[in-house]
Amino acid sequence: MLPFAIPFPSIDPVALEIGPLAIRWYALAYIAGILLGWWYSRRLVMNDRLWGGSPRPTPEEMDDFIVYATVGIVLGGRVGYVLFYNPAYYLQHPVEALMVWRGGMSFHGGLLGSILAMALFRRGRPFPVLTLFDIFAASTTFGLFFGRLANFINSELWGRPAEVPWAMVFPTGGPLARHPSQLYEAALEGVVLFLVLRVMTHRLGALQRPGVVAGAFVAGYGLARTVVEHFREPDAHIGYIGGVITMGQILSLPMLVGGLMLMIWAARRPRPA
Repeated sequence: MLPFAIPFPSIDPVALEIGPLAIRWYALAYIAGILLGWWYSRRLVMNDRLWGGSPRPTPEEMDDFIVYATVGIVLGGRVGYVLFYNPAYYLQHPVEALMVWRGGMSFHGGLLGSILAMALFRRGRPFPVLTLFDIFAASTTFGLFFGRLANFINSELWGRPAEVPWAMVFPTGGPLARHPSQLYEAALEGVVLFLVLRVMTHRLGALQRPGVVAGAFVAGYGLARTVVEHFREPDAHIGYIGGVITMGQILSLPMLVGGLMLMIWAARRPRPA
């Protein structure tokens, strides 16, 4: 351990206990992200200036969609973790795949679950599904920010050993000082990506081209995750695939390419009447 390493702040993962009921920061992070995303999505659809007459959901439809989105995020995130990160273990312990409270969620799985939820919700409604994806993408950064802070509080998903002045000794990471990679992700995925999408929606009129904001979000997350994986310790049961790349990078590189392609395709399409 380096003499200048920052000790990990003593934060109880359980925020509140009421008898046998324990409310964890991780659960509160999900709730905060979903509620703020819902509030922000309503603000977007209520702002006529951002849309230039393009069809979009009503605030009441966004109220209904939050239920679809929540189910898609939670189920998709859990199924994605089971399939992408530890299928062999859960094949032997199938009941534990249902124990979401024990941790183990995948952003990539949550995104796929949310896309399915958007497709189901959009049926029979007069706006493009990509418009709904744009709104969802612009609102998701709140959940990413609070989710990474919860990872930090839980002392999980920490970084690789480091000698930088802000390196930390995590209680679950052994005696070595490590990158606080959860905070890197909170900054890139939650703050920087939000500001980029905010400029696109409020200054560049990107919501008038369905798919542009969604593509920017997918590509931006893929880029941010690929960068942070250079500082984040790979999952112990997976390690480095081929000795050089992590599972997070394998899942994020297609997002980077696909998001850029979606942006270009959407920007070239004519505006919807």
